[in-house]
Amino acid sequence: MADAALRLKSLVEQMLGAPLPVRVRAWDGSEAGPPGAPTLVVRNRRALRRLLFKPGELGLARAWVAGDLDVDGDLYAALDLLAELIWERGEDARTLGQALRDPEVRAAVRGLVKLAGPPLPPAPPAEEIRRRRGHLHTRRTDKRAISHHYDVGNDFYELVLGPSMVYSCAYWPAPESEGGTLETAQRDKLELVCRKLDLKPGMRLLDVGCGWGSMAIHAAREHGVTVVGVTLSQEQAAYARKRIAEEGLTDRIEIRVQDYRDVQDGPYDAISSIGMAEHVGAEKYLEYAGDLYALLKPGGRLLNHQIARRPQRDESAYSVDEFIDSYVFPDGELAPVGTTVTQLERAGFEVRDVEAIREHYAHTLRRWVANLEAGWERAVRLVSPGRARVWRLYMAASALSFEHNRIGVNQVLAVKTPESGASGLPLRARTWN
Repeated sequence: MADAALRLKSLVEQMLGAPLPVRVRAWDGSEAGPPGAPTLVVRNRRALRRLLFKPGELGLARAWVAGDLDVDGDLYAALDLLAELIWERGEDARTLGQALRDPEVRAAVRGLVKLAGPPLPPAPPAEEIRRRRGHLHTRRTDKRAISHHYDVGNDFYELVLGPSMVYSCAYWPAPESEGGTLETAQRDKLELVCRKLDLKPGMRLLDVGCGWGSMAIHAAREHGVTVVGVTLSQEQAAYARKRIAEEGLTDRIEIRVQDYRDVQDGPYDAISSIGMAEHVGAEKYLEYAGDLYALLKPGGRLLNHQIARRPQRDESAYSVDEFIDSYVFPDGELAPVGTTVTQLERAGFEVRDVEAIREHYAHTLRRWVANLEAGWERAVRLVSPGRARVWRLYMAASALSFEHNRIGVNQVLAVKTPESGASGLPLRARTWN
């Protein structure tokens, strides 16, 4: 009799102490759970062994990336239903050790071990980064982390990001954002950054973490500035240089494969850092802010566009998301926006404006997921089934996190205000609709 789904559902509910809000389909074809709900497909017993050997998010991630787990139905709905139960249980949630003190939980785990079969730990998927001992955020480890994420093939990024090749939050018209295109919204974001920096012909701009060159091209072409863009990704740099040559802007834009800490040819009139500071790390953030401050002319502006997390009661308890750290952004760290502002101020900046654009990123991510799903077969050929699955899960889950205010994104405009106190900004820098 095929009953693995019912047994699995009962054991998981016993272990979690709550009803499972999704339907379950097991490897024997059996199903159990709420009719009409998204279905969690457990393709084989190996999925259970992954969860038992790595309980929590990393075990789930490994099963998903390997194809041992899947979702039949609306992925967003499934993640939404599972998030509070598994990933978002809060700071007061029991640890695994505390949970295992409960006799019912121990009994459920024994039942899962029996259902999982021979206790051999499956090898992690090939897409998981292999850790090395040593300090984080050195020049060597940062370069390796950036390469893991960005050097997977420019064709894959073209498929996901679209023609704009901008890998950061777009800026959508409110409130009917459904009518705009991703390309228009990304152009509007780049223009917003240029206007905040007050770029004018003849100025010199440093674009830290320049990606595939979109910000540099827009600033040079539309605002007449000269640009130095720095990235640690060889593939990004090659792609950006090709685009720049095609635009006829090689005399105005220089792309370097260089760590921002090694830029020595200041001063610059303005600096843009868009979606890069998440890679810096808490221990290095003040150094990052100080380096950018030193590279600016007096009166120069910094636009720092950065994802932020919600603050915790005990900040020392913060840990990096296991799935993101192992498969997406190795060594990446998020900080509350207040921490970012404080560090910029400690470095000497005067923070003049903070614009929260959280909802814009949720909509951007949904467009990227749609691009990936529409080109799924090609994406799998370009990278691997596992890496394509990493991106689908990461972007869909991130979209929900932005929608539910678990994370946000902010543009912080800061000035290297001279001793005279003249910031150079208008009295009313922004108007509200």
